Amino acid sequence: MALPLNDIISQARALRASDVHLVRGLPPRVRIDGVLRDLPDALPLTEDDCEAYARLMAGEAYPEMSQIGELDLALPFPGGVRCRINLFRQQGAVSAAIRLLAESIPELDSLGLPPAVQGLPDLNRGIVLVTGETGSGKSTTLAAMLDRINHTQDAHIITLEDPIEYIYTPDRCIVNQREVGTDTRCYADGLRAILREDPDVILIGEMRDLDTIETALTAAETGHLVFATLHTNSAPEAIDRMVDVFPEGRQKQIRLQLSTTLMAVLSQQLLPRREKGRVAACELMIVTPAIRNLIREGKTPQIASALSTSAAEGSITMDNSLIALCRQRVISAETARQAARDAEYVRRSIR
Repeated sequence: MALPLNDIISQARALRASDVHLVRGLPPRVRIDGVLRDLPDALPLTEDDCEAYARLMAGEAYPEMSQIGELDLALPFPGGVRCRINLFRQQGAVSAAIRLLAESIPELDSLGLPPAVQGLPDLNRGIVLVTGETGSGKSTTLAAMLDRINHTQDAHIITLEDPIEYIYTPDRCIVNQREVGTDTRCYADGLRAILREDPDVILIGEMRDLDTIETALTAAETGHLVFATLHTNSAPEAIDRMVDVFPEGRQKQIRLQLSTTLMAVLSQQLLPRREKGRVAACELMIVTPAIRNLIREGKTPQIASALSTSAAEGSITMDNSLIALCRQRVISAETARQAARDAEYVRRSIR
């Protein structure tokens, strides 16, 4: 007999898992420190089990999931556990990928990020990007930055997410959190409205298309502080990704806008520690006048070398972050080499 869903989530939390996967023919599987493992003593799930879990999680949205084939949502579970969920059909059955979110928003200075990140919530305008692959901790970093603003400034924060992940408790700030599909019909509608809602700080869940990026640039140009995520692995890649979305005839203008509005790009990846758990390795680009010129002139390949020479402003390359973690014996030399951009440089530096 399949375990109740609440029991699966409870066990996953006790095991410090980051994700739960429910798939027909397999026992529930949990991801612990990046590795997938069967939930102890759990039986393989039948198609009916998976369908029952999906109906329970989707609720009134189940017909939509059945028709479209996938559904994103966020749900609370007993014990204060909040989860981000993706339901999807595969080979005629329903599967679920469930991300367990932190029970509370962590303090920004507890995340082990580069020291200059502590100053980003104090900016009064511009764009701050947090980039990395899925599961690299982008949402947690952004939530910690916004919560710092919530507790230290008198401002109006608006988030537009799909779905809402972390729930903020308003302190000094007004916090409005809008969910795509529930509070607004689609990202484009929500973004068009956001500038009419008197925000000081805007969180855009993901820079996914031309409209999103254009709205972010407009918001930053008109004096707002904008936080957003991108699925890229480095600062130069993030700039190229944003520019390349636009038609060639507009790219020069977009580079100019980016050169004046972009304040910082934080790229992160989560790596296994030598002991237990995972640690964030980070590349931080604080946008200096020299980097603004490179963005404006379309010389993004040269930004990587500019990063190496702007350490005084707080920038750090991914490879130097890996070297530091290895020298501090937080991660192994093999982990550092595997995660490096320039594996030979890292190998020589930690030898």
